[in-house]
Amino acid sequence: MKTLPSSLATEAVNPASAKIDELDPLGLVRLMNAEDARVATAVAAAEEAIARGIATVAARLAAGGRLIYLGAGTSGRLGVLDAAECPPTFSTPPGLVIGLIAGGATALTTAVEGAEDSPALAVEELTAVHVTAADVVFGIATSGRTPYVLGGLAHARSLGCTTIGLACTPEPELASVADEVIILEVGPEIIAGSTRLKAGTATKMVLNMLTTGTMVLLGKTYGNLMVDLKATNSKLLVRSRRLVALLADVSEEEAARLLAASDGELKTAVVSRIRGVEPPAARELLARAGGHLRRAIDQEQD
Repeated sequence: MKTLPSSLATEAVNPASAKIDELDPLGLVRLMNAEDARVATAVAAAEEAIARGIATVAARLAAGGRLIYLGAGTSGRLGVLDAAECPPTFSTPPGLVIGLIAGGATALTTAVEGAEDSPALAVEELTAVHVTAADVVFGIATSGRTPYVLGGLAHARSLGCTTIGLACTPEPELASVADEVIILEVGPEIIAGSTRLKAGTATKMVLNMLTTGTMVLLGKTYGNLMVDLKATNSKLLVRSRRLVALLADVSEEEAARLLAASDGELKTAVVSRIRGVEPPAARELLARAGGHLRRAIDQEQD
């Protein structure tokens, strides 16, 4: 079978899938699973760059900035998804992590012709969310050269923003407009150019690491428990009650009382019980600890 010439890793033809149209369903599954097994190795090779990204984003958010994702197609959808999952997971304000996709909300379900080729569109959308030098702009372009992403990163950098890029091809063009670059060399897709596959999976893994790592550094967890909760619905109320009971070593009835006295704030309720202080004093301890529950519990009394 002849191969299509391409200088881009994301457009290369995978010899392992040259006869994919001759495979039965089990053969397809085995082929895809074997190729997907390469993704974790590619992500592992970028661990240091990912860790630097986490440290950078955490520092900027702690200083009052935001994380803004930029991407087109699958890359943009993954950024929007990661941003959308931060508030319900970590109780972050909706505007703390923002996902911008070329073509806007319509592009989440329908291809918007030409949107990814417009650097000016990224500038417009960054301007609309009032980007400032305090923010981190994270450009996702598996090809490493999407004009929408390049234009957005260049504009963000000109404003003094911290810029990070993610690509699935070596020596990506976006390296010229990004302060940090995460390169995931996942190899050619089983369907040539279909970067929703390995490239998309690798991107999702990295975004999971980026925001989860950032939120852990910002004190959104205690051990592996999600503790930055405010009980705003019945499901969260039950979860909060159980967590307070576990962490403060009290009954669920007492946990409910502590939560009610703390306006539904889980961390406040736990600190109030363990430190033996009223909720206002517990909030002060948490503020002094930068929102970290463990530090608030362990810090010395004045």
